Amino acid sequence: MKLDFSGQVVAVTGAGSGFGRAIAAQFADLGARVYATDVSDAALSPLKGPNIETAVVNLLDRRASAQWVASIAESAGRLDVMVNNAGGVMGQAHKPLETVSDDEWDRVIDINLGSAFALARAVTPVMKAQKSGAIITISSGAALQASLTGVQAYCSAKHGVLGLTRQLAHELGPFGIRVNSVAPGFVRTNPATEAQWDAMGPDNQAALMRSIALGRLGTPQDIANVTVFLASPLASFVNGQIISVDGGK
Repeated sequence: MKLDFSGQVVAVTGAGSGFGRAIAAQFADLGARVYATDVSDAALSPLKGPNIETAVVNLLDRRASAQWVASIAESAGRLDVMVNNAGGVMGQAHKPLETVSDDEWDRVIDINLGSAFALARAVTPVMKAQKSGAIITISSGAALQASLTGVQAYCSAKHGVLGLTRQLAHELGPFGIRVNSVAPGFVRTNPATEAQWDAMGPDNQAALMRSIALGRLGTPQDIANVTVFLASPLASFVNGQIISVDGGK
């Protein structure tokens, strides 16, 4: 089967870099009308093209998130796929638990878990009216075990994203809406992951590589490929699942 998303409308968050940029570009290449968002217009500029419309949205503002979804539905008349990719450690690194502030905790939880909740809530009425849709969360290997980042809020939020995915799959499945998650392994995609890679040092880098059965790190395209699969008819009976894309860690 040749995948073709012509006539379908796809929304992608965190599209200014890494996974999000690759996911948005892949859907556009397959014919979808893509709406992409990030907090930086400059980061979104490489995506601008005939099949992609970009917008700067602060997903920490849940009202702004809902307004963005509503604007897509009004403009395009539908919304078939929502990819909740935005997240990260918000510039944080591991520090002892007793020194983590409320603000540091809240910001990481809000961008990873809160935004996924707010966007799913906003898109649900649109997809229920269509009697179809796919919501895909980009979680992490940290949804399944302790995080390499050491950031407590990040690991907690990604576990929460997995729980949200499973719960919504049961709630929304009867309306023809599938909800699944992609859990990437370690991928060097942005300054934060580059800093994390450098901080490992040669010995830990080598140990990480030895722990991956395929003997290489993943790429943003690897993540985009599985995301597109989950949105496609090939996954029409896949619901409430988390797919690890980690090379066999």
